[in-house]
Amino acid sequence: MNPVDPNALRRRLLAGALAAAALAPAATLSFAGSGAKDERRFVLVILRGGLDGLSAVPAIGDPDFAAARGPLAQFGAAPLALPDTPFALHPQLAQLHAMYGRGELTVLHAVGLPYRDRSHFDAQQVLESGGTRPYELSTGWLGRALAPSNAKALALNTAVPLVLRGPGIVDTWAPSALPDPGADLVARLGRMYANDPPLATALERARSLHAENAMAGDAMAPSGPRGGNFTVLATRAAAFLGAPDGPQAAVLELGGWDTHANQANPTGALTGNLRQLDAGLAALRDGLVSTGAWKRTVIVVATEFGREVAVNGTLGTDHGTGAAAFVLGGAVNGGRVHAEWPGLAKRDRNDGRDLKITTDLRAVLRSVLADHLQLASRALDNDVFPGSGALKHVALLKA
Repeated sequence: MNPVDPNALRRRLLAGALAAAALAPAATLSFAGSGAKDERRFVLVILRGGLDGLSAVPAIGDPDFAAARGPLAQFGAAPLALPDTPFALHPQLAQLHAMYGRGELTVLHAVGLPYRDRSHFDAQQVLESGGTRPYELSTGWLGRALAPSNAKALALNTAVPLVLRGPGIVDTWAPSALPDPGADLVARLGRMYANDPPLATALERARSLHAENAMAGDAMAPSGPRGGNFTVLATRAAAFLGAPDGPQAAVLELGGWDTHANQANPTGALTGNLRQLDAGLAALRDGLVSTGAWKRTVIVVATEFGREVAVNGTLGTDHGTGAAAFVLGGAVNGGRVHAEWPGLAKRDRNDGRDLKITTDLRAVLRSVLADHLQLASRALDNDVFPGSGALKHVALLKA
């Protein structure tokens, strides 16, 4: 029998206890730090895989749209028109369409990153690091943005994503199938950790979170959430963010946007993902409205790149460049589309293939951080998005 490393065993047991604490149904955490600035909330939703912006936000008024998209110009139902613009939303984005009508959503199109080489891994690294080339930066732009003020952040995930990595404090939350730890196990762990300050502190934090969850019971649990796991995460995020001492920022992810085949299938992955995104963002809004936090919240939904304009041989789309993004929240001056539209004729496409990028996504992100979280231009230029000082400001929020 191989000898057991007691330190490794203790850390495995602690991981189990922490995971079990995260399972409890209430969605409350204690975060240090408060104040007027911390009342503002920011959420980043990363759509991993490359959202087809021309499906999510079809340019139905572009004279070349139908010919350029072919069978992908059909949606099974009428797209949801955005009045006085050449754009619409996919029929599955009904809740987002309602937010647009209430002035809570701005749609952005033909946006993207400096990176143009079509690798998911490299593009996501650039999206999260805030650099211009893959791996030139090893920490995340949001982590660097929050660090000077010691603002707290939350990843709705089992691990901290790159975008939040840095010198700051980040908590994680994810659903768990593990049972709650018994009182005897917790007491034994406490005795084991008595002379190990880092583990003792971590255990005490887990016990505190578990106690808070137990006190709240099911009061803040979602009642029959629809839309899949993303809706569960969004519902929890709203409860965390809405707490008086909650985090200032949260990051959620939704994968599965790499639609190389059967993209227009009404029961396919893209349709299902758009439905899930719509339901999750509606749940996030409803939760924040219920706590009063919606009016001071901005949510950015972005992907690492768009997809080619034309359909491929398997009725899907291949990796592209220009994409669509969304900025929503009670602090947003919405009911608008921000797009310097390049056109869809083949001569107007990037490399003859893709929707051209006319707005740098970093300009959108840094503008939100400047106007909403009040970050100084010098910090944005030098630390958060190095070398981005020449990018044009994008006014997205209420005055």
